[in-house]
Amino acid sequence: MTREAWLSEHPFLQALAHFHEQIESATASLPISGACAPNWDDYKEDYLAGVPLLMSLVPGIDYEVAGTVVAALVDRIASLTLPEGLAQECRALDAELKSGSDTRRRAVAWLLGAGEFASASPGMLRCLGWKALAWHLSPIAAAFGNWRDEALWMRNYCPTCGAPPAMAQLVGTDPGRLRLLSCGCCGTRWRYRRTGCPYCETHDDDRLAVVTVEGQGGLRIDYCASCSGYLKTYEGEGSERLLLADWTSLHLDILARDRGLKRAAGSLYEF
Repeated sequence: MTREAWLSEHPFLQALAHFHEQIESATASLPISGACAPNWDDYKEDYLAGVPLLMSLVPGIDYEVAGTVVAALVDRIASLTLPEGLAQECRALDAELKSGSDTRRRAVAWLLGAGEFASASPGMLRCLGWKALAWHLSPIAAAFGNWRDEALWMRNYCPTCGAPPAMAQLVGTDPGRLRLLSCGCCGTRWRYRRTGCPYCETHDDDRLAVVTVEGQGGLRIDYCASCSGYLKTYEGEGSERLLLADWTSLHLDILARDRGLKRAAGSLYEF
């Protein structure tokens, strides 16, 4: 499935797709982290205890440098031609982050769940902030992906940043089919139990159900009757970059909401 084919079938996503393309283009010129991957032997104890990489003190992420990268992306996006609503939010956030290095540092801490930050545009900060952080820290995240033993995590939150899963993917064929959870913040995918709710962690199959929607490229909605949480799930392989992007299936979030279901994971596209 190509982006062009998906958008031709879902023309209501065109404006968001254009904004996403602008973000991708601006992000590609941001600096990559100069930080080295941690000594994995030093981090292993935290990993086994369930401490996500970016929440561990071992990697020594420089919040000030990361804040500069976030501010650089916001500055570039704020200078583009955007719909007025988005433009106002970007300009307000740009001014906010230019008010001082401590502001940028606190903004990054907030993104990582390590502090409070009262932004005038929290949705835009979450969207652009995580796009910048994911890019900036990508070498460390890639090294982490090569190092970690998936079977030793199997938790219901991201091993890299600690966020709950935004989506899932079913890969392989039965009886050995695997379920991968997908982080909507940093983009990490990790193994989880084949069945069960990743939010309330119920294992009662009678409380779990599926909503299949025709013409959605293998996407479906898995939901839990115990907690009303739902998980958009890609049942297939080959179109991960498109169908696990979250923004490409926001219409399924609306469908789930109309059915009384709850999105337990945060979204980078709630402006």
